[in-house]
Amino acid sequence: MAGGDFSSQKALLLVWCGGSGLLKNHMKKGCAMRNGKRSDDSLRQVTIEKGFQPQAYASLLISMGGTQVSCAVTFEDAPPPFLRGSGRGWITAEYGMLPCSASSRIPREAAKGRSGRTYEIQRLIGRSLRTMVDLGSLGEISLRVDCDVLKADGGTRTASITGAALAVRDAIWRLHREGVLAAAPVVLPVAAVSVGIVAGAVLLDLDYGEDSRAEVDANFVMTGDGRWVEAQCTAEGAPFSPEQFMAMAAMARKGIDELFRLWEKA
Repeated sequence: MAGGDFSSQKALLLVWCGGSGLLKNHMKKGCAMRNGKRSDDSLRQVTIEKGFQPQAYASLLISMGGTQVSCAVTFEDAPPPFLRGSGRGWITAEYGMLPCSASSRIPREAAKGRSGRTYEIQRLIGRSLRTMVDLGSLGEISLRVDCDVLKADGGTRTASITGAALAVRDAIWRLHREGVLAAAPVVLPVAAVSVGIVAGAVLLDLDYGEDSRAEVDANFVMTGDGRWVEAQCTAEGAPFSPEQFMAMAAMARKGIDELFRLWEKA
């Protein structure tokens, strides 16, 4: 993928499993085998099943290891009220976890109301998706994306972004095919991945067991031209250093570049 100047990140990637030892100055250990015999810099197995909800305008099921998220797009032929008369469209998202998606039952938010976590995640998804396209090129329409977690094993928000972006691309292509959009807008790929520091090592694409033990938990969202959309990094204990942040960003860049290959296959 083309992008800006990421020389410092590339330098970190070059020594990920040895070499100059740059990462070893800041990490206790690295490149150990994880669940599924993954190395520290490996994604879990990723699969896409398109048309998972055939009555949606576009849909797919994304699986990243044990995490599964249904991403379905609804096309509405009007924008939200605050954009009426502007000539601009809108892309938004809703996120939820099914009651039995985790090891213990999650109460339905339709009964108890949405949690702060849910609002935070769906706003993150929506912000990420709106970077994909010039909203003025959509005209006065709305695309509403529902991300429903069927199975949760870590990284549900990042899997939602990666899957939703592909579903939005398919919806925009369909709008053009059906003549709703006279011209095909330029669609910028977007993908996301989790990174963390566990037992002193930077790990890519954490599962639930790793995430629950992480000293630092991070989520990165990037566009296909190498620009960051969002970086969420939280120290669960001791603060992390600038060098550790750069190591996590480099790991995320590696993983997201691999996820962009889905755009060529799906």
